[in-house]
Amino acid sequence: LSVDIDPATLIIGGGVAGMSAAIIIAEADKQVYLVEKKSELGGHAIELDLSFPYLNSVSSFLEPMIRKVKEHKKIKVFTECTIEEIHGYVGNFETDLKLNGKSEALKFGHIIVATGLQTYDPTPIKNYGYGEFKDVITSSEFEQMLRSGKITCSDGKTPEHVAIIHCVGSRNDDYHEYCSRTCCATALKFANQLRSTLPAAGIYDLYADMRAFSKGCEELYTKTSERDILFLMFDPKVDLPIISEAGKGDSCRMVINMKEQLSGEKIEVPADLVILMTAMESREGAKEIGHAVGISMCGNHFYIEKHPKLDPVGTTTDGVFIVGACQAPKDIPESISQAWAASARVLAGICRGTVAVEVTTAVVNEEICCGCQTCISVCPYTAITFDEEKNVSVVNEVLCKGCGTCGSACPTGAIRSRHYTDRQILSQIEGMLNEGKIKATEKIMEEA
Repeated sequence: LSVDIDPATLIIGGGVAGMSAAIIIAEADKQVYLVEKKSELGGHAIELDLSFPYLNSVSSFLEPMIRKVKEHKKIKVFTECTIEEIHGYVGNFETDLKLNGKSEALKFGHIIVATGLQTYDPTPIKNYGYGEFKDVITSSEFEQMLRSGKITCSDGKTPEHVAIIHCVGSRNDDYHEYCSRTCCATALKFANQLRSTLPAAGIYDLYADMRAFSKGCEELYTKTSERDILFLMFDPKVDLPIISEAGKGDSCRMVINMKEQLSGEKIEVPADLVILMTAMESREGAKEIGHAVGISMCGNHFYIEKHPKLDPVGTTTDGVFIVGACQAPKDIPESISQAWAASARVLAGICRGTVAVEVTTAVVNEEICCGCQTCISVCPYTAITFDEEKNVSVVNEVLCKGCGTCGSACPTGAIRSRHYTDRQILSQIEGMLNEGKIKATEKIMEEA
């Protein structure tokens, strides 16, 4: 069984991953519809000053990318727009976009989800006093400070002591149990930028584990450690650092109390400015997008790939791919690599023109279907609808994956999976039992 493929592609998310995929597909002369929730393209990357590990300007490659997407004749960009519902199946999807009170119908054959991530709001973590102390800021707020070209405290004075705290909201069961992956390298980037801008300042890096895993990041760690940066280790699950206001006689604004793991000592760290390396979490509204395109989410609210090794950009819904940080926290190179991979998969499908779909699907015996619609409520692929006129359930064979959930739930036995009928399965069991009896008889005869 096969279906024709519409050559257009819908990309949800206008960040680095989404734009990279859009350019690859559009350069192959195929139509792309790029939908972005915000008013501008760029995603989370547009807020960054420099990239790690080589400290290159993000805007130097991001701005040309945005300009190319906007000007490309094969890319139609929709900003300040969200996807509410998508109908159809691989090769034949469609949706209605609502723009300024108007509706525009789109048809496309593939979907690439690139909704990205957002930073965690550290207000619930009382240890750090975010919102209480004006000079305790998040990593995103510090990026804005770097982009402005001036590093100052809330009163405009230059800080003499700056502390960077890792794993704020990450690797802690009370907030997010997972590692946000990019925070360590970003903190190392910040430490280098601080040392270059404030050569006489005391810079303290409070880390849980230094996970500088990407290409060139271990070298960045080595380089940073040679620039008079003091690295102090804490336990993110037991002893979080506590920030308090410094005394009147102190030369700093705040004091950070912590148990330093390597020395085993309780110490005080002076700070005029504290930078919180906040966790990366899934975008607001990610669940609604996942429901619209028919993909699942893990316990951390990131989208689940079909297979982490064999199909890292595919999903269990044919024709739908996930790229970038909507799957898990990722850096820019990783996001772009995934975008290229998904684009290759999409273009391969478009070039073939048709796609084979599952033939082992469910089928309804209309004569005994009672119209209870139990199968509709349990189907994980929304492949079953109800025919009001006939009062029976109907299976969309293109959407159906033949999982058998409906067949096991049907109270009348009206729905079954092709090639897996009760008669076939019982015949196989009977054949195996007969084969076992024959082998047992042969063994007895040999022993005799």
